[in-house]
Amino acid sequence: MFTQTLYADFMTGLILRELSADTAMQANSLELRPGQEQFETPVTYANADASLDHSKTWSRVITLDDQVVGFIRAYFDSTHPDEALRCCVWRVSVAANVQGQGVGRFAIDAVTEEARAQGFTTLQAVWSGGEEGPGEFFRHLGFHETGSTEYGDTIGSLTL
Repeated sequence: MFTQTLYADFMTGLILRELSADTAMQANSLELRPGQEQFETPVTYANADASLDHSKTWSRVITLDDQVVGFIRAYFDSTHPDEALRCCVWRVSVAANVQGQGVGRFAIDAVTEEARAQGFTTLQAVWSGGEEGPGEFFRHLGFHETGSTEYGDTIGSLTL
């Protein structure tokens, strides 16, 4: 089933679409800036993957002129034993050539809208790395550092 949502708040022409067989390959081959690949999946998420109910995973691509320019994966499970994983951004990837143009903000806004629709009041993000990691991106969008995981990743929270 093809589902798309048009958001015009930031970069004109961005469309949020459900991940499909057609878009998955494009999403997995997004060309990021050099070195960003190491931050796509924090250690916390890699270790928690087995504890997830994958039917509660929310994966979308962002297209511009029918080209995938971003990918977002979130997880919504109010019963997950780890509070940081109940309503969280799992992954945000934006093509290098459109970074800084609102695609990441667009993706986070879409996740916050979905989180609110599901009744959540706080969205979490977990990230690794220092200055080179995505911490600045999340802080710029209003996430506040609220702790760290047992693996040393930073937990950030955004009140919805």
